[in-house]
Amino acid sequence: MRDYSDYGILIPSGKRHGNLKCLCPQCHDKRTDKHDKSLSVNLDKGVWNCHYCGWSGSLGYTDNEKREWMERQPWYRPPRVGKEKPKYSRPQPRAQAPMGERPLAWFAGRGISRQTLEAMRVTDGVEWMPQKEKRPSGRVNTVQFNFYRSGELVNIKYRSGDKAFRLCKGAELIPYNIDAIKGTPECIITEGEIDALSFHEAGRHDVVSVPNGAGSNLDYLDDFIEEYFDDKETIYIAVDTDTKGVELRDELLRRFGPERCRVVDFGEDCKDANEHLIAHGAESLLRCLADAPETKAEGVFTVSDFEVSLDAIYEHGMQKGVTIGHENIDRLISFETRRLCLVTGYPGSGKSEFIDEMAERLNIRYGWRFAYFSPENAPLAYHAGKLIEKFTGKKFSRKTLPGEEYVQVKERLERDFFFLSPPDYRVDTILEKARYLVRRRGIRALVIDPYNRLEDERGGMRETDYISRLLDRLTNFAQQHDVLVILMAHPTKPVRNKEGKTDPPTLYDISGSAHFFNKADFGIVVHRDRLNGTVEIRVDKVKFRHLGSPGVATMKYNLDNGRYVPYYPDQTPKWDNDNHIMEEERKRRQEAWEAARFDFGSLTELSDEEIPF
Repeated sequence: MRDYSDYGILIPSGKRHGNLKCLCPQCHDKRTDKHDKSLSVNLDKGVWNCHYCGWSGSLGYTDNEKREWMERQPWYRPPRVGKEKPKYSRPQPRAQAPMGERPLAWFAGRGISRQTLEAMRVTDGVEWMPQKEKRPSGRVNTVQFNFYRSGELVNIKYRSGDKAFRLCKGAELIPYNIDAIKGTPECIITEGEIDALSFHEAGRHDVVSVPNGAGSNLDYLDDFIEEYFDDKETIYIAVDTDTKGVELRDELLRRFGPERCRVVDFGEDCKDANEHLIAHGAESLLRCLADAPETKAEGVFTVSDFEVSLDAIYEHGMQKGVTIGHENIDRLISFETRRLCLVTGYPGSGKSEFIDEMAERLNIRYGWRFAYFSPENAPLAYHAGKLIEKFTGKKFSRKTLPGEEYVQVKERLERDFFFLSPPDYRVDTILEKARYLVRRRGIRALVIDPYNRLEDERGGMRETDYISRLLDRLTNFAQQHDVLVILMAHPTKPVRNKEGKTDPPTLYDISGSAHFFNKADFGIVVHRDRLNGTVEIRVDKVKFRHLGSPGVATMKYNLDNGRYVPYYPDQTPKWDNDNHIMEEERKRRQEAWEAARFDFGSLTELSDEEIPF
């Protein structure tokens, strides 16, 4: 019979039953807080779980041990991805008792009637809330927004009187009231459930709300666009006017297409639909919809169209873009969408590998989704294998990559990376596929690798004029669809200098035209020094000063996983072999754990009598 000490878990002498917390042997040495007992142990069941690193197991075989044993068997095959939908937990439906007088009165003060609450199936009751764990039992009065799809309860959002929120653990994320817009010619999309109730109160029942407010990603929309939004003639975007609301508005416009969207303005004195309902009534709220402007003439803007961005620059100055996480490269360049990034370098220098490095790191750090047109990386499985090495930090082989991690990274690629292999290589075909992925999957970047594999459509046009026109089209696509376009182009053949060495190329050395330098927003040269075993990332051009400036970052290339690491002559390279996806998950769990332990002691906590429901 195994003992806790076999796993490095130290149980106090004489303790045989109940629950306890102790130091986690898996992550304690890495923790800054050496006193945090993050490992919860149930002595009666013989199981444990670490709330910091996620390590769990039992006095029998741990899940990891079972998995490792299975993976050693010759019959083992990792499960396939993309064949079955994820399995979500579902809340148990409850009998809907009449809502209490206190929440009814509170909603009435927000302009929402009992009839609307019943139609939208809003309920109330006492629930445990993680933010309230310092209260006895952590249970407080809540109102409950019930999320239905095809008539079935899918999720519940709980809201306390002082604006603590909780969704059901493991349940599917879906838009609130999604059934109400099935087959309707128009719909309204709001930032919160109470705003959706406000439009329902005013008589517009074709309204949905995003489930988790502004500032969150819209990955869940992937499963709803075709069935619920593609048939809409008009989509009213009715979100808040603060910074997060504007970001949500812009992403919805990008995903739905601005040509059929109308942005609702609630007036200078109101930031959302509910404030307008309270201040001006239902008829005025409906007028906000009627007055929402249609899409302006293409290419014509006034200051009001970009006023929020203009105000942000006025208040805070020009902000740095997104970075890939290598300190020596980040000092030189940061990226933003609506730009064209050109990458060049001699054959064998690692251009495509560096583009993959950028893609993997921007995905991990910011959740960016990528579309690749990369025929030189064919077959597609080879390219996916290289990306898998960068995500996991392990050579792509059954001997070195555990099956669990392999399945995990396949799911990541299935969700966030799209590989274009169209029947022809015309630019129009590639951009049309990318446009589809912007709307359906929300891609943030398009990689074309390389330029010379695009179908030559010059006809009688001079090459330099053709290249100028092509680069303009790529830049226009980036600006219209709010993406970063990364174009790899080969330079002319290398020429040795008097010393017999090959000097790094520049953007002007790309075969065909100086327009490659002139029209790029970012220009990167990847150059390998084979004698020193280093790779230079040479930033030759950054069009806007707040995004960076030219310079050179020296890197080392890790043959085991295809990653680059910064190199300084007086320091040993710090090789990175960690699984980035698992590290990201650990950080996410820690953030969720810290959020659940949020200290409300410094705030004035409402008593049960003061909480409106």
